[in-house]
Parts: sequence; C-alpha cells; structure tokens
Amino acid sequence: MDSEYLGRALELAEKGRGTTHPNPVVGAVIVSDEEIVGEGWHERRGEAHAEVNALAAAGERARGATVYVTLEPCTHHGATAPCADALIQAGVERVVVGQRDPNPHVEGGGLERLRSAGIEVEMAEGELGFRCRQQIEEWRTFTTQKRPFVTYKVAVTLDGRVAVPGSRWVSGEESRRLVHVLRAASDAVAVGMGTVRWDNPRLDARDVPVVRQPRRIAFGRGPLPEGSELELRSGPLRDELEALAAVGVQSLLLEGGPTLAAAFLEQDLVDKLLVFVAPKLSGEGPGMLAGLAGPLELTRLEARSVGDDVVLQAYVHEP
Repeated sequence: MDSEYLGRALELAEKGRGTTHPNPVVGAVIVSDEEIVGEGWHERRGEAHAEVNALAAAGERARGATVYVTLEPCTHHGATAPCADALIQAGVERVVVGQRDPNPHVEGGGLERLRSAGIEVEMAEGELGFRCRQQIEEWRTFTTQKRPFVTYKVAVTLDGRVAVPGSRWVSGEESRRLVHVLRAASDAVAVGMGTVRWDNPRLDARDVPVVRQPRRIAFGRGPLPEGSELELRSGPLRDELEALAAVGVQSLLLEGGPTLAAAFLEQDLVDKLLVFVAPKLSGEGPGMLAGLAGPLELTRLEARSVGDDVVLQAYVHEP
C-alpha cells in the first residue's frame, strides 16, 4: 500500500509543474485506516508546501495518520513555516519520505526532527525512490552541483548518422513536436556555433503550451549571424554553466552537433541522453559524437515509441 500512496503523491506533485519554479514540485498524501483523508501539493512559489496543504485538507483526521511525501519535510523558516514542525503539531504517527533533501545544510534535517519527536520515519527505496528523485532531477543537480541539469537530445538514423542526404529532418513529425515540448519544459536550450552557421536555428518552443520561453544559447566563438536572437557564450563550458545556474537556470536541453556533445561529455557535463532513432539508413555523414576519448557507461536505459521513431533514454548521472 505504501507504493500506491506515494505514487499518488507523485501524481499530485506534478500539478505544481510550471508554477513552483525555482522550487521543486512536491506532493503529499495523508492516510488514516487505509483511507486517504488529505492530499496536497506545492502549488506556487512562496505559498504553503505540500504537507501543509494536505494537513489542512485532513484536519483532525491527521492525528495518528501516516503521511506520504515525495521530498523530505523542510525545517527552515522561509516564506512558510517548517513543514516538519507542522507534522509534529498535527500529531501524525508515521511519515514515508520519497527522498532526502539533497542539500541538508540548507533545507534538510526534517527526518531527524520527526524522529526526535517520536514519529516513525521510513524512506522509499528501489524504483519508487528513483521515481521521486527523477521527478525533481533538474533541481537536485542545480542544488548539489551548482550547474544546470543537462540533457543531450539528438536524432539519428539506424546506422547512427545525424543527417540524411537530401532531407532536412532525420526524425518524424511526432518526434519533432516532442522536442518542442522538451524545450518548453527547459530553462535553456543550446547548440554550438557549428549548428548556428549551418542551420541558424531559433530554438524556441513552437505550437505547444509554453509558460515561458527558454533562454536560447550558442556555445562557441562568434559572431552570430545577423538577426540571430541567440545568446552567445564563449567561455569554458563549466564556467558558463555555473554562470547560468547563478541566475536560476536549472535545466538545459543540449541540441548541439557531434563536436559540442562530445565536449560536454568529455567534461562530464551531461546528465541524461535522449536519442531519437528514426527508421532510416543514411549511408554517410557524421555520427552523434565526434572525438569522444573512450567508452562511457550509461544506466537505466528505456525505450518508447514516438510515431515511427523510437526514443532511447539513458543516464550518465542518475538523480
């Protein structure tokens, strides 16, 4: 039953996607006698956290209940009071947490505070714990590494080429639409100057719902083409990523060509790969990486169909 209730908390957390930024999405469920008596999620930055909203919905039925929450309850005084204290005051008996706060020096300590108050605390493990971490993977990397979470997206043919002679596109229409969804969900989208000179891309999210357009970046030496709206960044990659993080960029979708992708991977700056594999053979042209020094082990490989294509997802760094 724990997995069912924590799974519901994950669903609730997603309701805050796009409105809690730069805070992470969080969901909470309160259960008494195997009945859900309260639900909540972090709805907007600066407003009540998920646990407080769930406690308000549960009222007196929270006393002696079990709370399922996707992220360790906070202990700090910020825009809202500490959630750990609210749970203690409500008299809950048990708390199941999806993941530790990745920055205990600032936000953490909630589990210890709950235990010291006599509340039973359990941590999610295995796949469910991974799902909780995955849900806020961008924020976790931003918080711990002080740089954006980087996803390298590339479209390839079955023979591993990133171009098809005589065609502008490698992937199908459904895949290209998904890329615009990914852009809309990212704080920044980036390519290298080689791609800029070849294609002069716009990199904005089009024909999909957009809360805010991503920052659009070109890494490398200029100049940019006349009329380009991209932001040129010519410094060392790690320094540029840290500078972006310093102004709140938590996620970056890397759409660069083989040379830039290899440079990011060589410097250990890619966290996740999304490879769109089209049912085509090119026979010639560059591959998805140029100049990678050695093999790289990936984890949690997944595959799913998007139109006629297959999207492969794998992690360099698991959240």
